[in-house]
Amino acid sequence: MALVLLGINHNTANVSLREQVAFPPERLNDALRQVEALAGVNEAVIVSTCNRTELYVDVDCNDEVQAQDTAVSDASQHAHQQQLLSWLSDFHDVNFEELSGCSYFSWYEDVIRHLMRVACGLDSMVLGEPQILGQIKSAYAVGKELGAAKGQLGRAFQEAFSIAKEVRTDTAIGENPVSVAYASVTLAEQIFSDFGSLNALLIGAGHTIELVARHLTERGLSQIVIANRTLGNAVNLGEKFGARGVLLSDIPEELETADIVVSSTNSQLPLLGKGAVERALKVRRHKPMLLVDLAVPRDIEPEVGQIADAYLYSVDDIRDVIEDGVKSRAQAAEQAAAIIERGVEDYLRQQRERNAVATLREYREHADTIREAELEKAMKMLAKGAEPEAVLASLARGVTNKLIHAPSVKMKQASADGRDEVVQLARELFDLNGDS
Repeated sequence: MALVLLGINHNTANVSLREQVAFPPERLNDALRQVEALAGVNEAVIVSTCNRTELYVDVDCNDEVQAQDTAVSDASQHAHQQQLLSWLSDFHDVNFEELSGCSYFSWYEDVIRHLMRVACGLDSMVLGEPQILGQIKSAYAVGKELGAAKGQLGRAFQEAFSIAKEVRTDTAIGENPVSVAYASVTLAEQIFSDFGSLNALLIGAGHTIELVARHLTERGLSQIVIANRTLGNAVNLGEKFGARGVLLSDIPEELETADIVVSSTNSQLPLLGKGAVERALKVRRHKPMLLVDLAVPRDIEPEVGQIADAYLYSVDDIRDVIEDGVKSRAQAAEQAAAIIERGVEDYLRQQRERNAVATLREYREHADTIREAELEKAMKMLAKGAEPEAVLASLARGVTNKLIHAPSVKMKQASADGRDEVVQLARELFDLNGDS
């Protein structure tokens, strides 16, 4: 078996393509079952966030070399890559060539390393952001619940969680909180001078919106409205920050007083269009409005950005805002990378140990068979009246000869073929310290 990864993220694809291949929660279970049903697939986990869609899969490996060996043939790797690309293209009805041109593919050791980097926030748009770990844990939980992450892949995710915890504990990667939510509020501060007197409309009631609300209130903005499909969720979240909760249908009215609009929902269709914003700005007498769309797929129609006095930013547009935070975490990222490399090696060592267990078990069963056969012969000799000393000598000699027969034949053949490394490995295996 071997681990493979197919992914698309903020470094390889723009938001338009990322939103096309995002997996809404209601389709994730079906998608996982489809991936697991692909030929040669044993386990699967799908990670889908606003910045990435990644398929982590454990596949059969029919190559002569060991599955953990990076020398597995290019043809085999290419076949797995094409299979996953074809499935992703068909599932989302996205052009295969377009996906192929902006995706990345990794094999075994590189999969482990990438997963750990993602879990630690080193592969995020905002270096060290903590939300991704929770998102990966949720993705793993879905796979585990469906029985799709129970073996080698499951252990890889568990090891990644352990490394992420160590990185958060032993480095400063999580200090000076910088996240997409934090960056959105920082952007608003840069645009508006009298920040505390502004009105904010937050669309959604998830973790990201909660972070935005927290950052806004920490900076003195108290006039916040939270709009959500479920009124109860909006009201409950609003109570934490002294905000008012409303329904999505109330957005057009709330827009008329909103200076800052931040949206992050799981909606598959835009919630805010050009016409609604134009009408609101007319009522506002064209007082500027900042709109930050943190959702993938997008909640706000891109055409809104064409309106005068409406300043629209998507998740791809706030990179410059977060660069300062990224620089402050550079040293911590180097420390985290060292921890990750050690984690990768530990995981590979554990896998090699597990791979040896099956061989050791088979060898012990082989030795037990020889022992039982020789013991049965000895018992028959004793029953016929043979001398005990002679029986014991015969038993010991028989067990020894049969145990060393196959290794002896193989070593002689290897030596005759000039494969001296086999003989040297045998000396190490049998702990032979004398001269050759």
